[in-house]
Amino acid sequence: AEALLALDHSVVVLDDLSTGSLSNIAHLEGKDSFKFVRGSILDFELAKELMDEVDGCIHLAAALGVQRILELPYQSLITNTHGTEILVKLAAEKNKRFFLASTSEIYGKNPNQPLSELSDRVIGSPQMIRWAYSDAKAIDESLMQMFHQSHGLKYVTVRFFNTVGPRQTGRYGMVVPRFVQSALKNEPITIYGDGTQSRVFCHVEDAVKAVLTIVDTDSTIGDYFNVGGVGETTIKELAAKVIERTKSTSTVRFVPYSNAYPAGFEDMQRRVPDITKIKDAIDWTPRHSLESIIQSILEN
Repeated sequence: AEALLALDHSVVVLDDLSTGSLSNIAHLEGKDSFKFVRGSILDFELAKELMDEVDGCIHLAAALGVQRILELPYQSLITNTHGTEILVKLAAEKNKRFFLASTSEIYGKNPNQPLSELSDRVIGSPQMIRWAYSDAKAIDESLMQMFHQSHGLKYVTVRFFNTVGPRQTGRYGMVVPRFVQSALKNEPITIYGDGTQSRVFCHVEDAVKAVLTIVDTDSTIGDYFNVGGVGETTIKELAAKVIERTKSTSTVRFVPYSNAYPAGFEDMQRRVPDITKIKDAIDWTPRHSLESIIQSILEN
């Protein structure tokens, strides 16, 4: 919203605040070009009313975070499938440009890294509820294609890899802010599993730059892209960097997955994005390193 306003756009935000906070946008309230509506994407009439007010829809709304998916599996599934269906139908009907926020979870536990946009989905058993989020987002991506073919929907899809940054909380398993919060309090940093699992983190500023460029580029219509950072790191290494950066006296403790998550959890060892496609399409490259990501969270 900040970035769009800085580009002289008007912004209408629809959010049910299930994982967000009004404090994140308090500084935007009162601006003539900014409107906040508290409500759900499952409210068809409300979504229809708001879709009439805009030129395009940047659809970021979702139930996310492994912890939340496992705690509220059915509600999360409905939000992530039926909610998207409502918005896509309205955008197609009203000829609005559409952006879908998808996820690296699409790829499941594919061991062949880095992951390109054409990498196969390798998903665990449907009895493992944690994969319901991946399945829901796969359905969302298919909906884009269907309405592109049937209604000429002008859409683009981005699969985000571990987007982090200021104002993000440690709820629902968001690892970087959780580690930083613990380190600042000199409390033990909890790692689930043995910490050898690795990820690549992307600063929210870099992700927003990619989104706003890609939705304003006609050549990307009907296409899909990975958006992620650079620099693979293990979770153990991440904890060490956070402790070093904060000069914390925190120790690290390891907790088995079975003690941390409800039944139905399964992890993947690596998740590394191949961002060649988006680099070629819009000349986008992330600016932030893991160190600067940690620092920006500390300064918030």
